[in-house]
Amino acid sequence: MKKLVAYFSCTGMTRRVAELLTQAVDADIYEIRPREPYTAADIDWTDKTSRSTVEMKNPDFRPPIQGRLENMDEYDVVFLGFPIWWYVAPTIINTFLESYDFSGKTIVPFATSGGSGMGETERLLREAYPNAVWKKGKVLNGKPTVGSLKTWAEELGVR
Repeated sequence: MKKLVAYFSCTGMTRRVAELLTQAVDADIYEIRPREPYTAADIDWTDKTSRSTVEMKNPDFRPPIQGRLENMDEYDVVFLGFPIWWYVAPTIINTFLESYDFSGKTIVPFATSGGSGMGETERLLREAYPNAVWKKGKVLNGKPTVGSLKTWAEELGVR
C-alpha cells in the first residue's frame, strides 16, 4: 500500500502536521500550492473583501494550483490535509481533487483549525467525490506526535 500525504497550508500549521504524518505512516509528501500564494491579508477572515472570504463565498470557485503530481496513479492511500476555512475545506482542495482520478483510492482527510471542528467538511467531500473511499477524518490541533499519528492511522486500518 503506497501512501501520500498531500496538504495545503498557509501559515505552516498544516505543513507541520503533514510532515509528522509523513514520518508516522511512511508516506511521500506533496504540497498543494496555489498558483498565486496567499498573503496574510488574503486569509484575514474578518475582512469581508479578503481573497479567502470571496473564494469561500463561491463554492464553485477553483483557485489554480502550481504544478502537478505526475505519479498520482501509484498511490493507494492519500492523507489530505488542509486548514478549516468557514467550517469546510478551502476551495483549493476541490481544485486538487478534480485534478486527478481518485476512483477506488482511499482518502483520509485531516485538518487544522483555529477553533472549529470538521464541520460539514467530510460530508461535502464525500458527496462531491463519491468514487474515492473516504475514511473518517480528524482535526489535528495541538501538538500531535509521530506516535499519536501512527496510532490514528492504525485505528483507520491505513498504517
